[in-house]
Amino acid sequence: MYRNLRQGAGESAPPVKLDSSVEMMWGVKIPMRDGVNLNATVFRPKGAEPLPVIFLLTPYIADSYQNRAAYFSRNGYVFAMVDCRGRGNSGGDFDPNFNEGRDGYDLVEWFAAQPFCDGQVTMWGGSYGGFDQWMTLREQPPHLKTIVPVASAHMGVDFPMTNNVAYPYLLRWMTFTSGVTPNMGLFTDEAFWNEKYRELYRTHAPFKSFDQIVGNFSTQWQKWVAHPAIDDFWQPLAIKPEEYDRIDMPILTITGHYDGDQPGAFAYYKRHMASQSPSRDEHYLIVGPWDHAGTRTPNRSVGGLDFGEPSLIDMHKLHKDWYDWTLKSGTKPEFLKDRVAYYVLPSNEWKYASSIDAIASETRKLYLDSTGMTNDVFHSGTLTTNPPSGSAADNYVYDPLDTRPGDAEKDDGDPNYLTDQTPDLNLFGGGLIYHTEPFAEATEITGFLKLTAWIAIDVPDTDFVVTVAEVLPDGRYVFLTRDLKRARYRESLTTEKLVTPGEIICYEFDSFMFFSRLVGKGSRLRLTFASPNTIQLQKNYNSGGVVAEETAADARTAHVTLYHDADHPSYLELPIVARSADEASAPPAAAPITPAAKPDM
Repeated sequence: MYRNLRQGAGESAPPVKLDSSVEMMWGVKIPMRDGVNLNATVFRPKGAEPLPVIFLLTPYIADSYQNRAAYFSRNGYVFAMVDCRGRGNSGGDFDPNFNEGRDGYDLVEWFAAQPFCDGQVTMWGGSYGGFDQWMTLREQPPHLKTIVPVASAHMGVDFPMTNNVAYPYLLRWMTFTSGVTPNMGLFTDEAFWNEKYRELYRTHAPFKSFDQIVGNFSTQWQKWVAHPAIDDFWQPLAIKPEEYDRIDMPILTITGHYDGDQPGAFAYYKRHMASQSPSRDEHYLIVGPWDHAGTRTPNRSVGGLDFGEPSLIDMHKLHKDWYDWTLKSGTKPEFLKDRVAYYVLPSNEWKYASSIDAIASETRKLYLDSTGMTNDVFHSGTLTTNPPSGSAADNYVYDPLDTRPGDAEKDDGDPNYLTDQTPDLNLFGGGLIYHTEPFAEATEITGFLKLTAWIAIDVPDTDFVVTVAEVLPDGRYVFLTRDLKRARYRESLTTEKLVTPGEIICYEFDSFMFFSRLVGKGSRLRLTFASPNTIQLQKNYNSGGVVAEETAADARTAHVTLYHDADHPSYLELPIVARSADEASAPPAAAPITPAAKPDM
């Protein structure tokens, strides 16, 4: 599942042909305020009057998005593909994420002044392109009229780390964007990268040395890894509360259940909703069943799950309808029946709400309990609505030098990663498992889970990962969501506080990813609590030192105790959605699980 932490690169899209109705302007040089010229390829309807301009600012080379340009330029818009500074044919040096706000402002105002523009400018893009849109909006260019950020990365929230836990994929992405040309062949070589991840993992080399292991000696890598917390280095890339207050334009946010940048997309959305912005009611949100790439080109089947035909939204048309509504006085897109649209699996239906908070009708607490034997699926603890009265605590051991768990992982390209139950069948003694009783009736769970857990460790620091899945009556496993926490950042992501060994501390796991699932009658929920020991994440050696510099010499074995007694109740909170009489009487939904194509990066 760690693949879903990642910021994607590039994309595929349904082919759209250019034809004689479209004019192209090649090699357009656009001056930035510091004298650097960015390179754009511009497409527009032949002979048209001035029109709104849509532009994309990308590090993935403009030519990658010609399908999008062809579609919009054939449907009444000017579409410009702009290479980020230092990439493609643009001048300057590529400093990932740090120039996009200022450059975005300059691009908006330059396009607005061109004779082919009617003075209205908007943007398109997902992942890095979604981040670009938010950073540009923060700068408040006068002629920016709307944005449609998709799968938006948020620096410090989901990229280049999650909850201050880094991942080696970052260097894979940096290698893809090293230099001025694309390095797609190297980027997509799964075997190469998995072997490099394993080399870092098996040799217990310091995380900061991964660039040497790969062979791409990167000053960028070293600079980013040297800032493991949300410090003064990362904070300038976050929008301040007063900047959210000033937002005054319609926004459409799009993300997915399995989108690795979903935490970033929701961070922007929630912070805007919590602001005094006059346009909060004009911010619409779509959460589909997609992975990262599927937020731009939906796939019906991903990771072994079949999402059904209703999931296949025509994203070209949805964007066009949004632009028509906000820039051309058109009608509101038919799909947007309310401000929040979310997709429920496996009933494969779109549902709507006025806000995220309005979706759930109750919060159900499930208390962790056990007889002290919880280390595998056959000897698990329970999740029950009854508060604990005096049960035993549960224990596991995390040894950073034990490489069995990581070596047991399948290659990153495994197409059935959402339904793979191997990790729970053998935790190598390094985790705890809890099950609910079978559900007496189909129950919709939609939103964000929260786990409150009382934990003691005998080391100054370690990492925790919590996974929640549905176990179907026939034993199949469907991943739902997970959360990740480094103990030293339990109180703040800006300031570390090492643990006093043996102290019982209340941890709140409150950054689970959003999902919507109609848990079937007879299904159970499974909660797995462990310390991550994987090739896909930076390894914490538990010493309390600088994690990126730790090696086997620093390793300390962590003995973890999770309490769930009357004085230390540990519980999982579920957002439950009431079902209408018609929904409750409908036949049970199927739970299709099918082989899937390899997910796009």
